[in-house]
Order: sequence, then structure tokens, then C-alpha cells
Amino acid sequence: MKNTSRYCVLFAAALAWHSCTPSGAPGSAEGAAELTGKTLDGKTVSLSDYKGKVVLVDFWATWCGPCIVEIPELVKLQAGLGPKGFVILGVSMDEDAADVARFVKAKNFNYPVVLNGGERAPKGWVVPGLPTAYLIGRDGKVLLRKFGSKSVEKLAADVEAALAAK
Repeated sequence: MKNTSRYCVLFAAALAWHSCTPSGAPGSAEGAAELTGKTLDGKTVSLSDYKGKVVLVDFWATWCGPCIVEIPELVKLQAGLGPKGFVILGVSMDEDAADVARFVKAKNFNYPVVLNGGERAPKGWVVPGLPTAYLIGRDGKVLLRKFGSKSVEKLAADVEAALAAK
């Protein structure tokens, strides 16, 4: 069941990008938890499939207002930075795969979407609300996390910096 109030309430303290791991330890770059799931076409996708790339793991839902606003900007970001080694891995927190399929088609997604099958966060991930995003470096370590709406301009700068890092 959709719990919009729980997932779309944004806390002021969580509005900025934070340099921390999924466990919340500031300043420590730990590896991202494994993330594996099925895409709309039935393929199994894992975060580890993108080792060597900068990855934005973006938790979202079709019923989340801020998510709906961000998706077109994320599509543009993927188109612009994908050739440089960047990929967005969307994680739909919707229960109904048919709703997700219609939404993905309507919004012209150009990145993979994993079906989570509900609002419970995957093991090892902290998702206190939607949208929630994690920026993962080429080495698989969490660089940044964001609870709530993202500034796509700031995100683009963070991705560019991660792509430039060796």
C-alpha cells in the first residue's frame, strides 16, 4: 500500500547531499551494499554489473511527486554523462510492475530500472523517504547520499567530479 505521507515527508536536515555511507558514518567511504533485482524485461541486474562506472542508485516511485519532477532531468543527465562512464540505476519502490512499465514508457527512461516490489528498502540500504539517491564511485564506494529532492545542477557537478577522480 502506498504510504505517501511517510515517503514524501522531507526533513530539513536531510535536504543536502551528505558525504557518508549507507550506515550514516560521515566521512568514511565504505562499499555500497549489494543490490540485485529484476528489470521490467525480466533481466537480473546487479549494482556490481557497473563496477568501474560512476553509478547513481535512485530510489523512486510513480506516486511520489518529487520523483516525478526529477525523472526528466535524470533522463537528460544520463544522456549527457552516460558516454563518460556514468549510469543511473533506478529502483522502483512501487508494488505494481504494470504501473512502473507504463510510467517508464511515458517518461522515456534511458537507464535500467529494478523492480523492488514495495516500499521496504533492499537489505543494506537506508531509504527513509522518496526520492533517495546514492552516488557510487568507480570503486564501488558510496560517495554521497541524498534524501529528498535533488538539485540536478549540483548532482551533475558531483557526478563530473566522481568521473574525473582516478
